[in-house]
Amino acid sequence: MVDTCTGGVDTGFAALGYAKVAALGVLQGITELLPISSTAHMRLVPAFLGWQDPGSAFSAAMQLAALAAVISYFWSDVRALALNSVAAIGHGRFADRDLRFCMWIMLATIPIGIAGLLASKLLNTCNSPLRSVTVIGWACVAMALLLGAAEIWARHYRTIDKASFADAMLVGLAQVGALIPGVSRSGSTLTAALALGFKRDEAARFSFLLGLPAIALAGLKEVWELYKIHLDTHAWSVLIVGLAVASVSAFLAIWTLMRTLERFSSWPFVIYRLALGVIILAGTMAGWLS
Repeated sequence: MVDTCTGGVDTGFAALGYAKVAALGVLQGITELLPISSTAHMRLVPAFLGWQDPGSAFSAAMQLAALAAVISYFWSDVRALALNSVAAIGHGRFADRDLRFCMWIMLATIPIGIAGLLASKLLNTCNSPLRSVTVIGWACVAMALLLGAAEIWARHYRTIDKASFADAMLVGLAQVGALIPGVSRSGSTLTAALALGFKRDEAARFSFLLGLPAIALAGLKEVWELYKIHLDTHAWSVLIVGLAVASVSAFLAIWTLMRTLERFSSWPFVIYRLALGVIILAGTMAGWLS
């Protein structure tokens, strides 16, 4: 594999070229917003195909594609929250439900913001031990078991309009787990929301809306890091292709997730994550996945 460590940032995606990055963009977009871990797939698929690891910088920058998809899909919610909050502030209605919900989202983002800053050097450095396939495999298995437990023992009756500040903070704390590759931000927050008793589709909606600031900050921070290392024009153009493709596939992923949770449950994702984790760990032990 080509050495793609630039200024301490893993820019493996630049060596892949447009076609491979477009293919990985589709994969990233789909897996980023489904509770199945995009990082696991970004490590596993290139390894199977013999491709360069696109690197943590690629996964982090792809958060902007996820951001575009979430805002597009939940536009009515985002628009209502923004307009109603501004109107509430203008009229001094600080007890307004939408304004309070926006404040809860901001406060719930603080834990992952602090944890992300403290662990940034470990998480995004070249050859980070946390991006090892063993860590990712065990994280997949652990989250599959937790999501399954939430399906079995939690009562799914609550709606997002009945959410409390405590609910927002607990889901926000669960979001910190997404810093560990293989856990999945949507997986950890969906699991927490289900465990708190929210209906399956309402839990996903809560998860996505609460995650908007964290998704935006993660993506923008990584783009800034790439700018600071003077990423060349070719690498930027490759990244933009990945972002464009990932935005479309991420939107389709949200649609698929919402339809699945509305009509069935999260069990398909539990089974898939468990199988994925077992495959990764088995591949590591067998020596064909390193």
